[in-house]
Amino acid sequence: MKRITIIGAGFGALSTVRELRRHDKRSEISLIAPRAELIYLPSLIWIPSRLRRAHDLRIDLKDFFETHGVKHVAARAVGLENDGRRVLTDAGDYVDNDGLVIASGGRFLKKLPGIEHAITLCEGIDAARRIRDRLAGMDGGTIALGFGANPKEPQAVRGGPMFELMFGLDHLLRRQGRRERFKLVFFSGSERPGARLGERAVDGLLREMRRRGIEARLGHKPVRFEADRVVTENGEFAADLILFMPGMTGPDWTAEAGLPLSPGGLIQADEHTRVAGVERIYVVGDSGSFPGPDWMPKQAHMADLQAVAAARNLLAELDGRPAQETFKTELVCIIDTLQKGILVYRSPQRTLVLPASRLFHWLKRAFERHYLARYRKPKPPR
Repeated sequence: MKRITIIGAGFGALSTVRELRRHDKRSEISLIAPRAELIYLPSLIWIPSRLRRAHDLRIDLKDFFETHGVKHVAARAVGLENDGRRVLTDAGDYVDNDGLVIASGGRFLKKLPGIEHAITLCEGIDAARRIRDRLAGMDGGTIALGFGANPKEPQAVRGGPMFELMFGLDHLLRRQGRRERFKLVFFSGSERPGARLGERAVDGLLREMRRRGIEARLGHKPVRFEADRVVTENGEFAADLILFMPGMTGPDWTAEAGLPLSPGGLIQADEHTRVAGVERIYVVGDSGSFPGPDWMPKQAHMADLQAVAAARNLLAELDGRPAQETFKTELVCIIDTLQKGILVYRSPQRTLVLPASRLFHWLKRAFERHYLARYRKPKPPR
């Protein structure tokens, strides 16, 4: 019986499980993650407005694991041995495998001085609740929002949620009748933030910021944060609440594990999602650096596409066949504003930007429900 180990319990990891079981019912699958739960990160933007609560986005995976014959190892991976055939964990034990998929996500670069004064939304539910509670306790003031990149790997950035958070806070404050007491400032080291979405999308985002009275400070990188201000290369401005998404890098244990890394510290993969030059080790999602266009997104949809290729290729290798599957590169994004959504689609062939519509807001909510239905425990019939 083949032994397959998956590191992580996010989108890429769970899609890998599903694809493996679609083609192989017998292999032993072990999944290493601290908890048997999925956090639906795309909807963290709705926690500050209370459109979503923590329990809406925290999905218990015990039934999913049981249904798919997955052994959950409650630990974190900390290293590899035997050319990747053994995964070491922080529980002091190890998990042996015949094939490995690394889908544990990336890590935010927290090197900017004073970063402790900023809240990073995508760090999880607790971060989103901190934003909610801080906002509720403010009578007014300046809210600074921005995102950074990995200077050695510009693609390792997650800026979309910050646009959504910014527009969502603007709408929430207007709905509460207190927008005039707040100043929203968006800051970025780029003159054209969000360029991976395409030029038309960037034009639309900047136009929407102007329409909503959101100040933009662009083209000057932040150099440090203080408790009450953001300091950039070209000056500083006061801030009562700082919301910042740093650039990303790979898991902290990979450098010592002997895996090939990209300049930005992510696991280097080939077009088949296989770790470059290594047998039967694959990487999907934010942990990896993949060949492709410079706009390739770090988002759940991309991790799902990579997971399908990784699962099929790993099974092929275990059966003595060549790994030939590649993954589709596309960006699908609804930039939500709490009331409407802007649809952005990008592929190597075309870019599509559709203007803000209530339909897209409800489509984003419907997709969340549809996506999570496969992992939620079915309710018993009445």
